[in-house]
Amino acid sequence: MKRIQIILGMLLMVGCQGFLDKEPLTQVTTENFYQTEAQAIEALYAAYSTLQYDCQPAPAGHFRWFWGDILSDDSEKGGSGPNDVASLARLENFEGRSTSELVAAEWKADYDGVYYANVVLENIPDIEMNPFLKDQILGEARFIRAYMYYNLVTVFGGVPLVDKVLAPSEDLIPRNTADEIWDFIESDLTTAIPDLPLRSQYTVEETGRITKGAAQALLQRVYAWRGKWAEALALGQSIIGSAEYRLVANYGSIFTTAGENGPESVFEIQFMNRSNGDWGRFEEGNLSNVFQRARGEFGGYGFNIPTQDLVDEFESDDPRLEYTVFRVGDQMGDRGVFTLDRTGFPHEYYSRKYFLNRSEEAPTGDANVNGASNDRVIRYADVLLLTAEAAYHTGNEALARELVNEVRERARNGVNNILPDVTATGTALLDAIYHERRVELALEGHRFFDLLRTGRAGSVMRAKGFNFVDGVSELLPIPLQEIQLSNNTLEQNPGY
Repeated sequence: MKRIQIILGMLLMVGCQGFLDKEPLTQVTTENFYQTEAQAIEALYAAYSTLQYDCQPAPAGHFRWFWGDILSDDSEKGGSGPNDVASLARLENFEGRSTSELVAAEWKADYDGVYYANVVLENIPDIEMNPFLKDQILGEARFIRAYMYYNLVTVFGGVPLVDKVLAPSEDLIPRNTADEIWDFIESDLTTAIPDLPLRSQYTVEETGRITKGAAQALLQRVYAWRGKWAEALALGQSIIGSAEYRLVANYGSIFTTAGENGPESVFEIQFMNRSNGDWGRFEEGNLSNVFQRARGEFGGYGFNIPTQDLVDEFESDDPRLEYTVFRVGDQMGDRGVFTLDRTGFPHEYYSRKYFLNRSEEAPTGDANVNGASNDRVIRYADVLLLTAEAAYHTGNEALARELVNEVRERARNGVNNILPDVTATGTALLDAIYHERRVELALEGHRFFDLLRTGRAGSVMRAKGFNFVDGVSELLPIPLQEIQLSNNTLEQNPGY
């Protein structure tokens, strides 16, 4: 009931080609298909399915935490050693190559989402159906397209802007500028917002579909990236004033399966453990569960290892550390006590936010590819802290302190002698907001992007020993195979 069912149907026929190497549209959409309301919904759910890609296109992965966490000072690659996903180790050290299967997977997965959103936006307008539902479906498709371009522009910079289903003859498209992509994302989201329902207007069966608040929150992020602080503040205040979201009392409950789609969930990608997911093919389960779980007796792959630097960032007795990081001696759910002997590796920390109990594993099929944990992409705490940042930049320090302290108050959970209210002003206040974002959202795929967005990536990463080169390390390389498919129409990012 809590998850939208992803209907793949006849639409998922593209496979793993480059986005500019699609089969002709007539092979994917027949003349008698886009005729009914039910078919419109099926087309939309095919676009939704691309949000679930973990290891699709096979065999590489493109998790958000690859880029947001492992590229940052919050975590290390982990795995069984340096040669386990060696291309990720190179990316972690800012020595990525254009031949990396990981950057190719990110590019292809995002453009698959763009493609299926474009299929919806081109074919649904002509269907005779409920006009309000039609507008909603088009709004959801615009959000998905905007989200995919948000991923692309923050990872690769300027990329080809594809706003329609391409004919075979339209396969040599140059890169647009990053500003043109940001403009396009803004346009899609501002067009979508009026047609999307509030969270409270969806039925229980529709939980997980895109809401007005989700589109507003993504647009707020876009404004923050672009330094449009007045607009970011106004959107944040609109989301707060909608009364659609609130902070849950217990921080630790957010990341349990029972806490999915809770009161502070703004945008959450749905996964299920009762599916027929298989490696690299139409996954509906979350592979983050097994990838981040400890190795050895715990049966995981041991990636995304929290750093000592992250652990040290938490203030004394901050309860959020317990729900973010497993430490030696901790009980790892129903899997037993965490000891180095039981893992077989020297890592003293493991991520907890994607931890899944053995009792919660898929009852049939391969449990590794059918993880149940939803991906919390945007939480209400994220919105509050971004609004605090916007308030600071627009001169309203009192509001900035109020919002950051609301997040800290929830973290205290009634224990008044910890996490005192922030009273700072000036740059110390901005630093306090940055600190709060780091600990509140730790290991949720935000840290590296926050460093990039705020212009701190080079200074922070170099100070901690990373080989970060200004003008190069901010972006990943354009996949070589995509440059070759374009007959060198696509230009490579500097330094690669």
